[in-house]
Amino acid sequence: MNDIITGIMATAGREPDRTAIIDGRGREIAYGELARRVEAVRAAMDDLRPGDGVLFAVRPGVNAVVTALGSVAAGGMLVLADPGLAPGVLAARMSATRPAWVVSESLLYTLSGPLQGLAHRRGLFLAHLRRPLPGRPVRHLYTGPWLPGVPRGAVRLSRLLRGAVRPAGLPESSADQPAAVIFTSGTTAHPRGVVHTRGSLAAGLELFRDAFPLGPGDVVHTDQLMLGLPALMAGAAWSLPGGGPTVGELAARRATHAFAVPVRLDRLLRETPRLPETLRYLLLGSAPAPAGVLRRAVEAGPEVLSVYAMTEALPISIASAREKLDCPEGDLLGAPLPGVGVRVAEDGELFVSGPHVAPRYLGEEPLREVATGDLVRIDDGRLILLGRKKDMILRDGFNIYPGLYEPAITALPGIAEAAIVGLADSGTGDEEVVLAVVPDSGYDETLLSKALPEIVDAGALPDRVVRLDALPRSGRADKLDRAALRDLLARR
Repeated sequence: MNDIITGIMATAGREPDRTAIIDGRGREIAYGELARRVEAVRAAMDDLRPGDGVLFAVRPGVNAVVTALGSVAAGGMLVLADPGLAPGVLAARMSATRPAWVVSESLLYTLSGPLQGLAHRRGLFLAHLRRPLPGRPVRHLYTGPWLPGVPRGAVRLSRLLRGAVRPAGLPESSADQPAAVIFTSGTTAHPRGVVHTRGSLAAGLELFRDAFPLGPGDVVHTDQLMLGLPALMAGAAWSLPGGGPTVGELAARRATHAFAVPVRLDRLLRETPRLPETLRYLLLGSAPAPAGVLRRAVEAGPEVLSVYAMTEALPISIASAREKLDCPEGDLLGAPLPGVGVRVAEDGELFVSGPHVAPRYLGEEPLREVATGDLVRIDDGRLILLGRKKDMILRDGFNIYPGLYEPAITALPGIAEAAIVGLADSGTGDEEVVLAVVPDSGYDETLLSKALPEIVDAGALPDRVVRLDALPRSGRADKLDRAALRDLLARR
């Protein structure tokens, strides 16, 4: 099976000295060395059965790439330990995935154990990494120095790598092996996770790689797995951001490709209108880009491509900035990529199918196609986005589902009603998250502010809270009129 694991090993066998990764400090790791590290992790976790959960809590960087690839090569299914999740949501996800291994930074063991109280006060909620699911034994692999809270017997990555040797080959694997579960929504009782297999991820990575020129000698600057992994499959170098000035890093590493979120790109281009001449392609994703941002990006030099994708289907289509600017109505998404099937339902909602689509949601029946929640029309074979079917809010690349949090907020003392809406910023394309509340007796805004981090994910916390006498409603059922609420809040 040709996927990211076998692709790396094949490149390492052909050109072991070619640069695979440039870390945040500018240090280079060759393909041969990367393969050696991945194999060391795989061998250490060889007790995993295909599809066993691996609770993963390592920040983007070389160690994250190595341990993630090694875990999947061993048969594991990555489960991201998102900080900021409400405790009940965390517990439900652990119960649904039943991790057999934990791969984490040593600091996070401390913050989820001895310093848990301090972490909670700062809005950081983590599964208890020593024992994420009571009654189920787990094994541990950690990065960084030993710190209080790291379990006895845990495998230390740096020690593991000292005796590792270059791999001779990998065990046979299946395209149907679950490789990652990505939670998108759902309630505490029924968390909804998108399950990608090695086969579906490989198909998506191939679509990315075929959508624009990418090969040996190219340097892809990003912290996004779904762009960094195609770079490794193509024999290019994956450059990981180091936290310094973006333009400086692009220039120093002679990056040829880069990824940006529109709202962040907008801030960058206002400060630096021209990007380094080595940069040939700039990919935009995670949110629609306003025309002003697209124009500045085009003027900055590289070819600008906007990626349309969703967690369940990575990617769906790609359109250039110039094509999008020439589209007078709606948001041009581009023609479906080769092998991507599309269907527009009677209400205009787009459904997507193909080998890159996640085969199922966790604990649910197999998927033949996936609903995008987007309303589109097809014009000359190209998809044009008309709007969102549901009221999902998108802020800084994070999907926010109001219905996941509103009941818990309404249940708080002093709250009669609550609703969360997003107000679009026409300049950046990002959304401001506003919580509207109708107070009841005993309402205390200070207590509300303290309670919100306990029941709302950190990425979904509101930018501001607005008190109203009543929420606007419509229809015979007096349903909440979100459009009217957005209009009302936009004037305040």
